[in-house]
Amino acid sequence: MSELSDLTHKARDFVARAVAQRERLAEVDAELSRPEVCSNPNRLRDLGKERVELDSVVKRADAVEQLLTTIRESEEIVSAGEDPDLVELAQAELEEAGAALPAAVDALILALVPKDPNDEKNVVVEVRAGTGGDEAALFAADLYRMYSRYVEDRGWNLEVMNTQEGTVGGLKEVVFLIKGKGAYGRLKAESGVHRVQRVPATESQGRIHTSAATVAVLPEVEDVDIAINLEDLRIDVYRSSGPGGQGVNTTDSAVRITYLPTNLVVTCQDERSQIKNRAKAMTVLRARLVDQRRQAEDAKLSADRRAQVMNSDRSNRIRTYNFPQGRVTDHRINLTLYRLPEILEGDLDELIDALATAAQEAVGPSAN
Repeated sequence: MSELSDLTHKARDFVARAVAQRERLAEVDAELSRPEVCSNPNRLRDLGKERVELDSVVKRADAVEQLLTTIRESEEIVSAGEDPDLVELAQAELEEAGAALPAAVDALILALVPKDPNDEKNVVVEVRAGTGGDEAALFAADLYRMYSRYVEDRGWNLEVMNTQEGTVGGLKEVVFLIKGKGAYGRLKAESGVHRVQRVPATESQGRIHTSAATVAVLPEVEDVDIAINLEDLRIDVYRSSGPGGQGVNTTDSAVRITYLPTNLVVTCQDERSQIKNRAKAMTVLRARLVDQRRQAEDAKLSADRRAQVMNSDRSNRIRTYNFPQGRVTDHRINLTLYRLPEILEGDLDELIDALATAAQEAVGPSAN
């Protein structure tokens, strides 16, 4: 019973946190009834979206509150012990409500987690070989394939923006755009250093090597999200290198855009059309500039994220892929799965869901 008591205490704390959402829901409903709001499509859309999120919190809080009421009333009847038949019925209701409470509390916690406005957006993913030379490039290619399979399984679309091949195969760098509802929300936790432990194909003595690749996950940015002064850009065109067919390699179709204020450079050469390469490069540039702006707005989180994403040192890892043991370990949540082949084939949901659950549990009763 002490376990149920602890859970009910936790549940009451989270129900109390939903009071602000309940009050705001009443305010939103009042605004939606005003004629001037109904005649303003943009305001109506924004309030409608906010109402859906608030209503989700309130309904889940109501469900938890109802279970708490059932538990309290049932405990009172059982404690009184006046009518054996009534006590038996109350005991059954108490057990049923107690069993349903954990899931209801988890659902409320999920609803209370602050929503990232970028979660529903498409996403730009950058995978780069880090420490480990040729083996790191081969691992970067493995990660790209893993994400490609994940995208395929979810019915999303993937569009390559730029690639740079390694000297013995693999990829020194690959930048790609994933188009799908909720893509950023699902993949944003993939940002960081991914480490691999395995015997390289070129290793004659069977020794295990450790290499790394970095992954950056950025929400796609629309033109309206950031204004770029064309005078701040230097755009160069040149002949593409690497595979891609005669049209790619013999014309000046590759595009390099330099953002002069910060010397940020973006390249794209995967299309035969210079116009298409320029459009793709601008997509990546906008995503990177908005990401930099977001980092600047929160210095502490910026330092943490940049340490994860931009530092390719093997020790600064978020996840390890150990081939000899067939395991994948996410170091942020101390989760180890012995399903390496399946994960590399794009079966990432168990990892992604576990990271989302950890984020939910991080929302404590004292948080605002």
